[in-house]
Amino acid sequence: MTVPTNVAGDFAHVGMQAGTVHGDITVYTTSPDASPEEKFETGVYFLEGGMPGRAWQLIREVVATEYVTNRMCFYWLLALTSGRTRHELPKEDAALLRDRRRVLRVVGDGAWADGVRMINRLLDCAEQPDADLRLLFKEFQVLGYTQRSRILRHLELFLDGPLKDQMWQLALTRAESERLAGDRVDRVWKFFQPQPAGPRSREPLPVTIPMTTWFQAVPATAVLVVAAGHIGSLLAWYGRPTAFLAYLVSIAGGYFGVRSGLEWHFRTMRRRAKDGDFAAVPHRTSAPPGGFARKVDQRFDYYFAKYVPEGMSRDAWLTLTAGIRRHMRDETVEVYRERRTSAEQISWLIRYRAADVKRRWCNGTLWEYRRELATPVRTKAAAVGGIALLAGGGTLAAGGAVLVSPLSGVGSIFVALAGGWIAARAWLHIALERRRYAADRSEAEQDKAEITAAFADWQATLADRPDDREMAAWLDCDRKVLLNEALRHYRLSMSDVISHAFIEAPAPSTARARVRGGPWRYTRYQLLLFVLTADGVRQITVSLDFRQGTFHDRKRANYRFEKIAAVRVNQADNHEQTFELALVNGTEIRVQVMAPEMEELQQGENSGEVSEVTLDAAGLHHTLHVLEGIAAEGSAWLAQEHRRGQDRMNGQSRMTNRRDRMP
Repeated sequence: MTVPTNVAGDFAHVGMQAGTVHGDITVYTTSPDASPEEKFETGVYFLEGGMPGRAWQLIREVVATEYVTNRMCFYWLLALTSGRTRHELPKEDAALLRDRRRVLRVVGDGAWADGVRMINRLLDCAEQPDADLRLLFKEFQVLGYTQRSRILRHLELFLDGPLKDQMWQLALTRAESERLAGDRVDRVWKFFQPQPAGPRSREPLPVTIPMTTWFQAVPATAVLVVAAGHIGSLLAWYGRPTAFLAYLVSIAGGYFGVRSGLEWHFRTMRRRAKDGDFAAVPHRTSAPPGGFARKVDQRFDYYFAKYVPEGMSRDAWLTLTAGIRRHMRDETVEVYRERRTSAEQISWLIRYRAADVKRRWCNGTLWEYRRELATPVRTKAAAVGGIALLAGGGTLAAGGAVLVSPLSGVGSIFVALAGGWIAARAWLHIALERRRYAADRSEAEQDKAEITAAFADWQATLADRPDDREMAAWLDCDRKVLLNEALRHYRLSMSDVISHAFIEAPAPSTARARVRGGPWRYTRYQLLLFVLTADGVRQITVSLDFRQGTFHDRKRANYRFEKIAAVRVNQADNHEQTFELALVNGTEIRVQVMAPEMEELQQGENSGEVSEVTLDAAGLHHTLHVLEGIAAEGSAWLAQEHRRGQDRMNGQSRMTNRRDRMP
């Protein structure tokens, strides 16, 4: 009894980071009333993005209109032939290929006209095994770079015969030279960064002074002034110069003592408040799983664990900065908590915060607020001395007033003390609140200036983010390099290959991103290459680090056509799709080619369409056509497929001839 195995089991379940959708890029979308030119450009983007199926639908529709340019004809031919062999063409497309010179109206000369004529000559030569290719390739080499590179990329599967080997060598040379072009290693990671949310800072709480406080402050101050004035007038009227001088000294001492005492009190209270903000909270309640706040928590923990000062252990650093992280996290969640802002969009801010805390620790300014809010000795001395003068001078003045007028003096003293107490409390609250707001406003403006500068730096870093066409072109080069590796390993020439097919699937623990309406791109791929020869199937499975353009963890398998028992794709309701290839010995090859749809769909997008273009870009349709045919018919499928393709081409040719003979 054969026990089924899963040779690709490591890839059946994909640990996926949150996906990023660049909703501000709309190259893959068209409005219902788009002009033919707009539809054509969208079709070109699909073709350059590695989605020939969708490209052919759009470009064919445009070329069917009356307005057709040489450039449209060029891309029409590429879209018709890209990603499939001539034997895969349905009858309608085979008819168009046979009638291409009648359908396409090339006018005049130029790079695009030369490109159309070159494709026609290549297609003609592919049907003539004894064709002289020397002059053809000489002319091909002088073709414009754009036209030449597009032909090499998209006619890979469609050509046959000796022409196939020659074109493959040119395509491989191009792939090897352009695989890391355009600073790929330094730019690829930027594609997976979301459009950053702009800088924001917490607005300081406005000055809040209840009306009851004003009702206490103003009348009590008036009462204090009247009572104190009465005491002074008693001392002046009855000629008590010593007591009057003490009275004046007490007023001056009170002014400087209260002002310095207020400064002392404000600094002490503000430092205490900041210490409380940054104090570690050992039992903080976690945010609900999956929510915005939890994701912000995770990013603060990640970046603070990443930016650790040299010479300090990670655990010690996380313990030391626990309070700072909590304070920054709470402020960030408060400022950015809204449905349209994701945690990924503010990763730049969290990273800046973590790096800034490390920088300030290293240069000794992390706890700078403690030094800035420390009360100077002279302020403390002024406060203590002023209050002492107020108390001493006031006592002498009060005694003098009681001596000259016991009844009115005692009354004024009690009224002054009561009014002063109430006024002092009220004015203290008013002054502290205003000082608090001014300090908060100053800190907020400074913080906003700093994060605005950090945001500008991050935008400048992302300015050369690669577009989706570059990502597709790099991936196409990787595929060709991998195919060449397989040919060299198995000592095959391209003409020995009956057909080949790729499956591009996300590897475990990968990040993913796409532009609006486009396919998912991944930082790490699992690539499956199937090479069909007369002896059977050669399969290579590798892990591709797309950021570095390097292959890892190679696995090879060989099996004859009759060993393929079944090929299927399982699709779940969440659009997760799994490719399965079963061999007669019980071996199973299972790969998740489409991860479950997450919440990144933009308004107006359809999850089915996103899934379809992703599978188109992954090459699944062509792969299924080849492997399903082999699973159903075995090695006979090769001859049958060739015959069916010839019947479609020749049958259409006979129909065309009959139409030409009709009166």
